[in-house]
Order: sequence, then structure tokens, then C-alpha cells
Amino acid sequence: MAEGSGVETPEDRFFRELGGAYAEIRQAFAQHVGMSAPRLQVLMRLWWNGETSHSDLRQALSLDGASVTRLIKEFEAEGMVSRRLDPADNRYTLARLTPAGERAAADLERSHQAYQVRLLDGVTAQEQEIVLGALQRLCTNVARIEPDSPTAVRPYRSDRKSR
Repeated sequence: MAEGSGVETPEDRFFRELGGAYAEIRQAFAQHVGMSAPRLQVLMRLWWNGETSHSDLRQALSLDGASVTRLIKEFEAEGMVSRRLDPADNRYTLARLTPAGERAAADLERSHQAYQVRLLDGVTAQEQEIVLGALQRLCTNVARIEPDSPTAVRPYRSDRKSR
């Protein structure tokens, strides 16, 4: 919203709608397949990337370490994931899909593809290209904005000393 006005600007609406649509789509698919979004993310990340450390999963998925460990242990108990210490550094635990986990992930990928087709029902190829173009422009703009630009307001900087 515009500063102090209580009025939503077109920019506010754009980003609210964009973020809301993304969150709703992710959550709806997780519900569609009967799995929590974090479980789905961990399983698919292991399928796409192969053997991965708990630490890398935590960072890539923005999950806390305890959540990653709990999810991996659940998958392990279900026979979908195996774990081992990293031979290069035994402070890290590596996780990988078992054959049962690979089959589950492949099924989820097929389900996701079919779900996406249904989501795009009525959205033309031209409309899809327009949205993709806008998203690419946003990413380009993000890369161009300097962290210390005049628009970067940091009212709660932790390195400031109180006076």
C-alpha cells in the first residue's frame, strides 16, 4: 500500500496477486496429491538433484534443519529415502531416494504435469507468453536494483547503535 495512505497501489495489487496465486497453486497441488507442501518439495528436490545433504535441502527449500531431518526420517521409515554420512565430511548427512521413492516421485511428476494442463485450461499460449515475458522482466529488474539504492529503506538495521 502507498505509504501512510491505506490505499492499495496498482503495484501493491500486482505483487499481492502474484504471490497469492503462486501460494494457492502450490498448496492446491499438495492437497490434490494428499501430501504437505514441504514433503512434496523434499521428495521432488531429491528426485531432481539426486543425493543431497540435509544442509543443502534446508537452504534450497528455506526449511529449518529440524523440519528437514523430521521429513527425511519419515521418508526413511516409509522406505522412500535412505541416509548416510557424507564420506567427505561426516558432519553432514546425505539423503537419496530409494527405488520406491523414485517411483513415487515419478508418479508425482506425471500428476503435476496433468495438473498444470488443467490449470492452464482457457489460458492461451499468447497469454502464457505475456506472463512469462513479464516474469523475465521482473527478474531482470531485480538483478539491476542495487542493494543500497535510494529505494532500499532499512529502518530496522541491526548494526545501528541506539542513541
